[in-house]
Amino acid sequence: MSDPRIDHPLLAVDVVLVTAQHGRLRVLLVKRFQAPEEGLWALPGGLVRREEALDEAARRILREKASLSDVFLEQLYTFGRPDRDPRARVVSVAYMALVPPERLLPDAERLVADIEVPWSGESGGSVVLSSASGPLQTAFDHDDIVAMAVLRIRGKLAYTNIGFALLGPSFTLRELRLLHETILGESINKDSFRRRVLATKLIESTGTRQTAVGHRPALLYRFCGAPADDD
Repeated sequence: MSDPRIDHPLLAVDVVLVTAQHGRLRVLLVKRFQAPEEGLWALPGGLVRREEALDEAARRILREKASLSDVFLEQLYTFGRPDRDPRARVVSVAYMALVPPERLLPDAERLVADIEVPWSGESGGSVVLSSASGPLQTAFDHDDIVAMAVLRIRGKLAYTNIGFALLGPSFTLRELRLLHETILGESINKDSFRRRVLATKLIESTGTRQTAVGHRPALLYRFCGAPADDD
């Protein structure tokens, strides 16, 4: 017998699509054109269809709302606060996707926002999402979902290959170090970082150097280890 006190929730998926650029972590947001939260910015998301697995729904949303496929994607966390959506009880399974910056293409309905992280290490806390015109007001609890993604990336950086998903096919050691500094929000000693990274055997020289730069061209490397986990 059904219990009248149980209001069966709807199941949704939201995707935190993260990149690193200009010394900041950044995230793709889409403009909402309907109530609730009309006019605010939100993560790409939507309800899970009856015939879909969760991973399938996340990949569909990436295709439909971010024009992306074949990206690093992993399940992040489940958000189920009863009042998170004023329309109904909606439980969202959040996913995190990582891409190099050149794969994010903003337009009139999509914005790549800066993630301002006011906390250090893996202490956690809130984040501020902003554009060139200032802080952005986001829909629902999507700023909390972005904060969880930052916490996950920082936590996994030291023991997985997750950072390489944010780089192109070739990169310099300086670009790799700056990426780690961007993710961690702190400076890293250049020499010790170089020794540590080269000792891992996760990268190898491409045998080529940078071109069209105003300084001595640096040697280019590529990732040659096992791919990062993709849930």
